[in-house]
Amino acid sequence: MNEGGTGLLPWPPVRDTRPGNAMKVTINGAPHDLPPGSTVAQAVQELTSAVAGVAVALNDEVVRRGAWQSTTLGENDRVEVLTAVQGG
Repeated sequence: MNEGGTGLLPWPPVRDTRPGNAMKVTINGAPHDLPPGSTVAQAVQELTSAVAGVAVALNDEVVRRGAWQSTTLGENDRVEVLTAVQGG
């Protein structure tokens, strides 16, 4: 439970920057430190604020948008975030 006793986590998540309290994940080929328990949705927010035209793969498997909030990341996971670009 959080301090307020509701059991709800704050959004956006509060990042604990103490050494050793982060997990390493690779997002689009670059290393990132994220708090343990981070989700695919949080990884996407590391790269883009776009809400449409975004696709995600976790360890080479596509993650449906409806599962982003509930799909947690683990140490050394690989996340690829793709955004659609329009133009000619």
